[in-house]
Amino acid sequence: MKEVKLIATPQSFPCARVEWALRIKGVEYEYLREDLANKSALLLQSNPVHKKVPVLLHNDKPIAESLVIIEYIDEIWKENPLLPLDPYERAQARFWAKFIDEKCVLGVWGATVAQGEEKDKAIDAALESLAFVEKEIQGKKYFGGEKIGYLDIAAGWMCHWLSVLEELGEMELLNAERFPSLHEWSHNFIQTAPVKDCIPPRESVIEYFSFGINYVRSLASNKS
Repeated sequence: MKEVKLIATPQSFPCARVEWALRIKGVEYEYLREDLANKSALLLQSNPVHKKVPVLLHNDKPIAESLVIIEYIDEIWKENPLLPLDPYERAQARFWAKFIDEKCVLGVWGATVAQGEEKDKAIDAALESLAFVEKEIQGKKYFGGEKIGYLDIAAGWMCHWLSVLEELGEMELLNAERFPSLHEWSHNFIQTAPVKDCIPPRESVIEYFSFGINYVRSLASNKS
């Protein structure tokens, strides 16, 4: 039995984040595939607050939330550090990771599910957030320099999952003309071995997101 186990589902990009971190670090782990439609007793016991994936089990001790897990992994396994060593740079990486989750992820999701008059406003808000990330990656191969680090992992959903949301939301956000640096970074990131090995089939991601999109839109229709 491996001392490291990951409760996860392949279509979830927060779960992919944790896999990328483990693989970059060279940590062996057991993948426990979770059925979110029928959540396991282990998941509910390991993450009773949010009841969601991913959850890392290290010697049977659970750690939840993808960015928290990645920092834990970085602290436990010292080889191939993910966060910068400089305290200021570490703080900056954490700031931008938080920005990406709170502004970019939620902004793109909002633009995906929005309809009618709210659609254009939501798209503009998502583009504004992505523009800040574009400036942060300009002139760099990766956010941390020449190798993949913490912030690349945090932003890694843009390399595959974002295009799915664009398709489902009938919109275009991350193109080479509007965001050349971010577009190039995304192409470089998805080609690296630790990343491409954990990319789920596009069709399964479409199915994964479609359920949530239809659910949110149905709630909005019922309120109107």
